[in-house]
This record gives sequence, C-alpha cells and structure tokens, in this order.
Amino acid sequence: MSRTFVGMPPFPTAAREALGDTQLRHNLAHATGTIRAKRAKVVAEVEDWEELRLAGAAVKERALRSLDTHLVQLEATLTAAGATVHWARDAAEACAIVAQVARSHGVDEVVKVKSMATAEIDLNTALAAEGIAAWETDLAELIVQLGDDLPSHILVPAIHRNRAEVREIFRDHMGQAGRPAPEGLTDVPAELAGAARLHLREKFLRAKVGVSGANFAVAETGTLVVVESEGNGRMCLTLPEVLVSVVGIEKVVPTWAELDPLLRLLPRSSTGERMNPYTSTWSGVTPGDGPQEVHVVLLDNGRTNALADEVGRQALRCIRCSACLNVCPVYERTGGHSYGSVYPGPIGAILNPLMKGTGPEGPGGAAGAQTDSLPYASSLCGACFEVCPVRIDIPEVLVHLRSKVVDGHRGDRVPKAEAVAMKAAAWAFTDARRLGLVEKASGLTGKVLTRLSRTSLPGGRATAGRIPGPGAAWTGARDLPAPPAESFRAWWQRTDGGRTPTGPAPTGPVGQPSAGQAPTGATQPGPTQSGPTQSGPTQSGPTQSGPTQAGPTQTGPTQTGLADD
Repeated sequence: MSRTFVGMPPFPTAAREALGDTQLRHNLAHATGTIRAKRAKVVAEVEDWEELRLAGAAVKERALRSLDTHLVQLEATLTAAGATVHWARDAAEACAIVAQVARSHGVDEVVKVKSMATAEIDLNTALAAEGIAAWETDLAELIVQLGDDLPSHILVPAIHRNRAEVREIFRDHMGQAGRPAPEGLTDVPAELAGAARLHLREKFLRAKVGVSGANFAVAETGTLVVVESEGNGRMCLTLPEVLVSVVGIEKVVPTWAELDPLLRLLPRSSTGERMNPYTSTWSGVTPGDGPQEVHVVLLDNGRTNALADEVGRQALRCIRCSACLNVCPVYERTGGHSYGSVYPGPIGAILNPLMKGTGPEGPGGAAGAQTDSLPYASSLCGACFEVCPVRIDIPEVLVHLRSKVVDGHRGDRVPKAEAVAMKAAAWAFTDARRLGLVEKASGLTGKVLTRLSRTSLPGGRATAGRIPGPGAAWTGARDLPAPPAESFRAWWQRTDGGRTPTGPAPTGPVGQPSAGQAPTGATQPGPTQSGPTQSGPTQSGPTQSGPTQAGPTQTGPTQTGLADD
C-alpha cells in the first residue's frame, strides 16, 4: 500500500468531498446501522451494563494514574518470561526496531495481525523502504491493502467498500500479491472469504516473522492479549519463528483479574458479540511451542503528551471498540478518510490532537491545520459518550481542545476571520453608544432584507440567503434569519419594559410582527390583567333554577399561525 494520510486536507475540505460520494454514504449508513443494532441487542442483555462500564473505566483509570510503575513491572515480567523489551519514543524509533529484527533474520516479508499501533506509525511503508513486504492478514485490512486504499474505520477498515467493490479488488489485484482470485469469483460473502483464505494460507505457512499489536498488556503476569474474530491473528501469533508486538503504553492493565470487565465490554461494544471468537494470550517464550523469539516494542508516540493533559488524558482509556464511530452522525455521513488519520470518528477527533499537539505545539503547516480542524468535527450531540464502554466524555474533551486551538492561535501574525469577528464584537459590546449604532444598522438591514429576500422560514420570517465572504461557509448550509427591525433594547425603551406600549412598532418580516409587537388580532395587556369574568349560579330559596354561567371573556390573541420569533 503506497497511500498514506500525510498531506490530507483539513476536515471541512475532506468532508465536503466525501459528502458528494453517494455510494460511500450508502455503504456507511448500511454498515454502521447494522453494527449499532447488533450492539444494542447484546448490551440490553446485561442488566448491570452501567456498573460494568464504571468498572472498566476504573481499571483503565487506575492503570493510567500509575502508568510509570505498571510499565516498569510489565518490562520486568516480560523479560523474566524470555521476551526482549524495546522502548520507542516515536514512530521512527518503533519502525527502526521492527525493521532491524526482520533484517537480522534475513527475511523479505512479514505477516501482520490487525494492529492500530502499527498503522499509526505507518510500519508497512517503513518496512517497504527496507525491501520487506508486510502482508495484512485481517480480511478488511487485506481489502484495503490490495486496493491501495486507506483504512476508514477502527474495527472494519474497509467499511466504505461494498461486496461488489471487494470482488473487483480481489479479481484485479490479488494475483499481484500472491495467489490470484479463483476464476468466476462472485460477490457472495462466503466466496470472497474463501478466496482470501486461500490467498493468505501460503503466506502463513512460509512466514518466519510475525508482527502484532495487543489489545491489553497485563503488568502482573507479562501477558499480551489479542482479541479477534477471524483466526488470522492466532495463525500470526503461533506459526512464525519470531514475533514482534508493537504495543502502545496505554494498553497496560495492572492485574490479570482486571481483564474481566474489559473482556466483557469489548466484544459487545465492537462487534456486537457476547464474546470474541478468538482470544489469544501469550507471555514471552515457551520452549517448543510458538515463536521462539519474542520482541515487545512499548510505544509512546505522543501518549505521554495526552497523559499530561488533565482533561484529555481520559482518551487513553480507549479500548478501540469503535462504538463511538458507529453512532456518530458526522462519521456516518463523511466516513473515516475525512479525519486524515488511522483514528477516525469521535475518538480520532480527540486522540490525534492530544498526541500530536495543537496550535504552535502541533505539527505546524498543513499537518497542523488538519489536526487543529479535528475538534470541530462534531455536533457535540453526546451519543459517543453514551455508548463508550469506558465512559470517555468525548464532548468534554472536544470543547477543551477547541479552547486550546483558539488559545494557540491568539498570537498569530495574521489573525483568523473568527478572531477578527470576536474582536469586532468586543469593540461593539463594551460601549453602549457603539452597541446602539450597531443595533440601528442591524434593524435597517432587517428591513431591507425583509423587502428583498426571496426565502423565508416556516413562520414567514425572511432569511438572508447565502451571504458573501467569511459568512458563506455558515450560510451555505444554514438559514440565517433576517435581523429584527427593532432591537430588544429599543422595544424595552419604547414600551417601558412592556408596561406601557406607545406608538406603532416598526414593521418586521412579512406575516410577522417585530420584537415587542403584538400579533394580528391581539391586544397587548399591561402588567395589570383582569381575569375572566364568570358569573356563578343564581340560587333563590328552595326553588333552584339551572345555573346561569357566562363563558369567560378573554383578551388573548386570536392566533392565525403565529410566526416563530
């Protein structure tokens, strides 16, 4: 795979292009809807699901609060079990370690378990530069690799492809990487899986070096854990003579017992299963069984930066289930490529800025602009927090990161349009006289727009349409109501706060009164309102006539479809 996320445009630009791809939107809506339904069904079976979420969050939080201690313990237990532990500060160091291990064994290919950490550091490209082919063995990752594509989902990297597209990829490209696709291959899922199985089997049997990640790393026992659904991971972890595992430092779990809530949360939240079909655990080297040389690369690559952020560090609790992607309305419409990273969706919108930095502390240039755009790739609806199995408050972190982005650009030599607008607003709001002038100009604008506008809101209020300049980005997809002909302050002064209405109110948009003007057919009462006049029953002695009761006399408005204000 030669494509990378390097040079991706900011999220708004990439998202606008993605929104124009109707096939992509159809594929995403179908796939995420299916996964959501499966997850909801199995989660509903667990009566104490919220307690389980709290337990999982507590395990990860405890690990992060003493991460230095647990990492040292993990290194010691892994070393005692026969593994070689390496520490990598960044992607370059991690790739160099893996490449050196592969070169030392004279191999020109490795087989890989699906791993977000190796995708994060772009290991495949680094190994290709060393003349070493890295073969993906996960079915979705294989589709992405053969199609020279990029992953767009944490759990299902090829979620943006439908089965017809997968068939074409297999027929056109599988033969270039090994065993070709069978003749007459159709888009029946079982046939596609069978073709992939035949293609990968020869790679499993001849590979001498395997590369993996890990879902969890138990400090107490020196055990790495990989959960998967296809069995390819088990093959990569047991058949090669040498195994290299690249593990993010946040994957540490203090004790074996604390795996329990995490292994119950992960399958339900990710694939909508009660348990994973394959759960593989290994601790160093076992003579005569499995790889006889085991290397573990503990990867930082910005994780300590995230850990230092008191609000953002909760993102490191993530167990890569992708539940937040499947409920996110933004992701469902724009797909994963718009986020410019192997970590897309809501979790990617916070992980990438936390690990890479924002503003002057970020990568700078085009990459910095792309990273700074991610905290805004959200409607802040909160659905992501509701489904997160370890209770990461993603909306809270998004708002926090937005403030960091703004603060990071306050000293820019050329201020952003938003900063200029805020300064102009501050200039007007800090002086009553200036604010009054702005309100008068706004009222005049409202009157003009009311006469000239060709569009209106459901209640009849005129809209400004698409305005030029910086406002085009906002009004291109939203209706901007015309300003009221009379400001609130002017109405308050004219009516003494609504007590004594005097004089005609300025005319507002067609079919709608201006602020403070009573609707058609209504009288505007002052502060003293007479209640309904109601005569009680008339009774005279023992002879009782039926009650004479007049209906209430009301002075309320006669409503004829009042417009929204």
